[in-house]
Amino acid sequence: MNFLVRLLINGVVIYYLSNVFNGVHVSDFLTAIIVTLVLAILNTFIKPLLVILTLPITILTLGLFSLVINTIVMLATARLIPGFEIDGFINAFYFSLILSILGWIINKLAKE
Repeated sequence: MNFLVRLLINGVVIYYLSNVFNGVHVSDFLTAIIVTLVLAILNTFIKPLLVILTLPITILTLGLFSLVINTIVMLATARLIPGFEIDGFINAFYFSLILSILGWIINKLAKE
């Protein structure tokens, strides 16, 4: 049940952020839910591999390269889902950064 609530909340956040950012386009709310699911799957299986492969760069940049990894995962999600488009790396970077911050806040509030 908790997973479904988080899925819906993240879908709302993605849909809202797509209306705020000019370079991010989500066709409808169902697409935002699908984006949330695909992001969860990619973050579970692909992101750890990317983190391991880029560990030396991440250490040299004191962890800031993980923001680039989040952006790559976001761009991969945009390529996989029709109806979800991101116009360029910078837009994906800012979108994933804001989404990560809001996701962290939501998880903190959900635990309390």
